[in-house]
Amino acid sequence: MRYKFFTNSEKTWKAMFEAISGAKESVYLEMYIFTDDMNQYDFLKLLKEKARNGLRIRIILDSVGSMNFSNDGVVGLKEAGAELYFYSYFLHRTHRKILVVDERRAFIGGVNFGKNYRHWDDLVVEVKGRLVKHIIRSFAKVYIESGGKDQRILAQNKIIILDKTRTWLVEHFPSKISLKKIYKEHINAAKEKIIIITPYFVPNRWLVGTLHQAVLRGVRVEVLVPKTTEDIYFLVNNINYFYMLKLSRLGINFYLSPTMNHSKAMIIDGREAIVGSQNIDFLSFDFMNEIGVFLKDAKAVKKLLEIYDKWKNDAKLLDFKTYKPKWFDYIISPIFSIFSSIF
Repeated sequence: MRYKFFTNSEKTWKAMFEAISGAKESVYLEMYIFTDDMNQYDFLKLLKEKARNGLRIRIILDSVGSMNFSNDGVVGLKEAGAELYFYSYFLHRTHRKILVVDERRAFIGGVNFGKNYRHWDDLVVEVKGRLVKHIIRSFAKVYIESGGKDQRILAQNKIIILDKTRTWLVEHFPSKISLKKIYKEHINAAKEKIIIITPYFVPNRWLVGTLHQAVLRGVRVEVLVPKTTEDIYFLVNNINYFYMLKLSRLGINFYLSPTMNHSKAMIIDGREAIVGSQNIDFLSFDFMNEIGVFLKDAKAVKKLLEIYDKWKNDAKLLDFKTYKPKWFDYIISPIFSIFSSIF
């Protein structure tokens, strides 16, 4: 597989914008958050131009994540000839971020489209080669659920045996829970070191137990989390710190990045890794559509480790002995302890 990593929103947008600009036949886009407020990288304008030029533009947006996408944007895309669908199911969201250009190159990771995310660190992998057809097949599944009619894409919704010797695709749908199986199997198999990068750390009860067992058998566990989440979600920081303090007492090492890091990745023993759209929270594991690329390619994993080490060097180790919980933590802690035990 040919691959390339991007480590922040702006670098990713630039690469995606250039890829779409050079498209000759088609663009498939599945996005959790798309707000048409981006100036330098005006994806809305570009996609409309490509649709007017006769390219097959197929877009899926989550109805909750992209609720701020303007009506003018919706109308403009459809008038230009693009297909646009909003994925809308109660408690079932598509959190995936996929871009496929000309059915030859694809981007998968954590980056959304919106000016508020411009300065965020994030992680996206661009892939070329055989894996792209499997990404298209995965896109087709959500496209069909969303009401898509393009026969070329509908025909991709078939079972294909993946080449699992080096790299493969990780698909996760609430009706077919796969992230739990993958995380448990690989954490349980770890011998030396587990690295997790996540913006939100609200682990399910089974994940807490699995990580604790890894520590007990001598595996070093490191988790990189932003010191402060630049997010709209209420109490995210409080919840993150509640779980970090709880698990740091069990021997897990938490590194706090000084800037917002929205990346989602896990590296096992420096030999294999997963990069995708999944957070470490019950939403991703139980309610969201997610997608990731599992890597065993030595060069890919080495590059990912280099990215992590750079972020880690800028981060600060959380010391649970000196951190003083805030008064509000004592209110929400019992609530989330009970809630997390359900999953």
